[in-house]
Amino acid sequence: MTALDSLLAALGSLRANPLRTALTTLGIVIGVAAVIAMVAVGSGAERRMDQVIQSLGSNILIVLNGTSVSGGVRGGAGSVISLTEDDARALEEEVDAIAVAAPSIRGAGQLILGNANWYSTIYGVTPGYLRARDWVVARGRAMTAADERGAAKVALVGTTLVERLFAGGDPIGRSIRIKRVPFTVIGVLGKKGQTPFGSDQDDVVFLPLSTAKKRVLGGARVRGRHVGAITIKAASAAEIAAAERQATELLRLRHRIQPGQPDDFFVRNVAQMLEARAESERTMAFLLAAVAAVSLVVGGIGIMNIMLVSVTERTREIGLRMAVGARGLDILIQFVTESVMLSLLGGLVGVALGIGASMLAAEAAGWPLVFSPWSVGLAIGFSAFVGVFFGYYPALKASRLDPIEALRYE
Repeated sequence: MTALDSLLAALGSLRANPLRTALTTLGIVIGVAAVIAMVAVGSGAERRMDQVIQSLGSNILIVLNGTSVSGGVRGGAGSVISLTEDDARALEEEVDAIAVAAPSIRGAGQLILGNANWYSTIYGVTPGYLRARDWVVARGRAMTAADERGAAKVALVGTTLVERLFAGGDPIGRSIRIKRVPFTVIGVLGKKGQTPFGSDQDDVVFLPLSTAKKRVLGGARVRGRHVGAITIKAASAAEIAAAERQATELLRLRHRIQPGQPDDFFVRNVAQMLEARAESERTMAFLLAAVAAVSLVVGGIGIMNIMLVSVTERTREIGLRMAVGARGLDILIQFVTESVMLSLLGGLVGVALGIGASMLAAEAAGWPLVFSPWSVGLAIGFSAFVGVFFGYYPALKASRLDPIEALRYE
């Protein structure tokens, strides 16, 4: 009996009971589909995190104002304004591991252009902020040190503002009012997209820090030299840890914080926070894939059960084949082939369903669609292994039947 004969016999047996074949392969279908979908979702989430980290800027640290303590009651983050423009200048000049340290303040307000208006996030920044965030100016010109020194009434706008406030037209040179103060748009920022937390990075307007303090966002909290945050860009990825440590030491020294006392500021490693989130998503995908692997094993047990039933039902057929010259090895190969065909059929259907589920998940989450060829190959290979492993015992039992007893079976 040739391999082709075994294959044709297995296909004929599967076609004879299509409903049973479909129900038997269901566990394999679900397991393979889940494995492919989970790996694709995990890879897509990781790719999305990489894109977000790039959009936020590489090698970024953010220094935030700290907390206040009054009567034993500790305030929330930012309840004490401790950071200043001088801190930023000192960090950039005195810490070798830091390439840029850019102070900034943040607020929000209504932007008005003629009869149109839009509520947006407003940043007061220095020219170094764009370098720290790797933020390019797509059109027009960037903010300069002269704009900052002269408290110029100029603005850089994000692409969302161009669409919403300027109806997609050219905003360069046009005047907008921000809290009743007229500003001239000098440039359009390059597109950044959303943060991992869903906020639109392109729905922003950048003003010179000095102008924002004096005319738009100033007040008791950011008066004088105080700022809301300092964005730090390390000289390289390898120096992020050194930059964080040295920045903390320098700020403690400048703020006269005694040993043992808590910092009056926070240093946040953006890439580290996003990587922790991505790692948790990868772990969840791994756990779900492990559950899917259990589903494959359960499907294999189902295949073994059906193959044992098939051997019992076809005992007389087996006896007849042996009586006309089939060897035990031929019977073994036929039933193993049938088991493998069941598993591979479920695996192929599972691959199709897994790809479809991955596309739906990527569309719903807004992640890039990432397929891993190794995951498809692994899922199909494992399904074939399940067929061999769980089909071998029923096939062995069939191959050891006594031909005379098998012919007498009713």
